[in-house]
Amino acid sequence: MKNKIWISWMVAIFGLVVLIHGAAAQAPGIQEKVAALKQALQQNQARLKQYEWIETTVVSKNGEEKSRKQNRCYYGADGKLQKVPLASSQEQGRTPRGLRGAIVKAKKEEMVDYLEQASALIKRYVPPSSAQIQASLDAGKASIRPEGVGKNVELAFQDYLLPGDLLSVDLDLAKPQVTDLNVATYLENPKDAVTLEVSFGNLQDGTSYPEQTVMTTKKKDITVTVQNSGYRKMGS
Repeated sequence: MKNKIWISWMVAIFGLVVLIHGAAAQAPGIQEKVAALKQALQQNQARLKQYEWIETTVVSKNGEEKSRKQNRCYYGADGKLQKVPLASSQEQGRTPRGLRGAIVKAKKEEMVDYLEQASALIKRYVPPSSAQIQASLDAGKASIRPEGVGKNVELAFQDYLLPGDLLSVDLDLAKPQVTDLNVATYLENPKDAVTLEVSFGNLQDGTSYPEQTVMTTKKKDITVTVQNSGYRKMGS
């Protein structure tokens, strides 16, 4: 019985040491910078809900454009993003008939399914979750790259959502405002890599928005480019 109690105490002490070491290993001031990031994300998301805009999505495979579509986007009364198609998808070329046509159709359906999986995964990263960011910080997985002081910093969150993934955010501390966001993650396993590069623009009232998003799935050599434009306040 004494041995079991002793082992339990040792496990508890080891866990505490690991936690303290992780916190000590973090760069000075990272707590304040992460707090600024969370505040910027929350405030900016609230501002974006006042707007509607046009989303243009282009899907390419092996460098060749396969489809292009546009949606009118806005946030509904329930706070969820709504997308209304402005035009049907435009696919390049015609589908052959017969067996060849069936094969082409099957490949298209496979690509659509794959893209839906990748898009669903990315939605878990963008916009970043304040709770997930805090969890990464508490686990000692947050860092500043490069470390130092200044109005612009890059915050990196290792194992943000999946083991081995990475979310990095460029933050302008003077505003504060996110200027760039990058994600390196994967679908079913690390070999099925998915990357995301997001560059942000600014509206007249200072609201930040994802101007261009480029998602790349290396296994299928598919690139999805999303451009947001034509922002205007709802009802204007």
